[in-house]
Amino acid sequence: MTQGPVLIVGAGHAGFQLAASLRQHGFGERIALINDEGHLPYQRPPLSKAYLKGEGRPDSLMFRPDKFYHDQNIDLISDRAVSIDRVRRKLLLASGASLDYWRLVLATGARNRLLDIPNANLEAVRYLRILDESEALRQRISSGQRVVVIGAGFIGLEFAATARAKGLEVDVIELGTRVMARAVTAEISEFFQQRHTVAGIRIHLGVQVTSIEAEGGKVTGVSLSDGRHIPADLIVVGVGVLPNVELAAEAGLPVASGIIVDEHLLTADPNISAIGDCALYASPRFGASLRLESVQNATDHARCVAARLTGDAKAYDGLPWFWSDQGPDKLQIAGLTTGYDRVVVRGDRAQGAFSAFCYKSGQLVGIESVNRAGDHMFGRRLLAANGSITPEQAADTGFDLKHALT
Repeated sequence: MTQGPVLIVGAGHAGFQLAASLRQHGFGERIALINDEGHLPYQRPPLSKAYLKGEGRPDSLMFRPDKFYHDQNIDLISDRAVSIDRVRRKLLLASGASLDYWRLVLATGARNRLLDIPNANLEAVRYLRILDESEALRQRISSGQRVVVIGAGFIGLEFAATARAKGLEVDVIELGTRVMARAVTAEISEFFQQRHTVAGIRIHLGVQVTSIEAEGGKVTGVSLSDGRHIPADLIVVGVGVLPNVELAAEAGLPVASGIIVDEHLLTADPNISAIGDCALYASPRFGASLRLESVQNATDHARCVAARLTGDAKAYDGLPWFWSDQGPDKLQIAGLTTGYDRVVVRGDRAQGAFSAFCYKSGQLVGIESVNRAGDHMFGRRLLAANGSITPEQAADTGFDLKHALT
């Protein structure tokens, strides 16, 4: 197979893994990794947890030291992609440089969804997705401060738990009727809401922030849709992300809630793929198009494309899994639990170690586990093999889950 340069736009989990996997598969042509952040490629999960707590230096987050890219002959280019010339197979960078490609892979990720309310651009209104944002918050947060967290998703609650552990007064504002409502079952939401409340975090549901109040450019608090005012010195926003599809769209590639790709992660242009958080991919496993935001999805996408570019083309069929560390508790999810019609709890909620087994029409579709890593690993193996157990077996702690894997 005639090969040439592979350009990868984006140096997050997906982009880094693709470059590394291509070399592992013996790809011998040029690999250029376009990195628009001022750091070596790094891990994102610790940004809202360990790193924010003050554990480690920035270099502790890096996937590999600079020597790795030199040794592997991976060109790490600090620049930003601005346009694609699909006819001539060229990528134009913000610096004015133009790079030729044999194959182009878009791993452009996603960006924070921004607040559109009065005073949302003040210095003390912060987001948390990239290293610079985490570093800025790490320098800002100190005991005794009052922080309002807007959004009770994973990032919002992870930050809230970290801030509370560091002695801050924490209020969480959530428009939905329960925390993490889009991601988990009511059973998991209720457990985490209780745990955060016991830790001293005040959670306000069914309301939204209508404005950020300030005096002389300094944040003083927030006003809520129910008329209340909550004082604050710092605002942290976690209201979701938007996929970075603009580069693809401007090149004439189809986009929707992500860059549209097929089961091989190919766009409408056979020379261009998209992977990770930005990719809306056709999933044979679920019979639908999905866009997922997870490390697993990003790295597995990358491995799939690396295999295809080196002669081993297979449809992407990865089983999604996720995790979130909130205070002392670890939430792990195997499968996709959207659309379930029955939930069976296994374990002891009172002891803080249980799993929610989610069923749709009698078929197990996902497992959400709190401090039960064994259930999570079981779920990943069983669901990857399209297996199931009955709701009665799931509820029976005397049933040995290993029997279902034989």
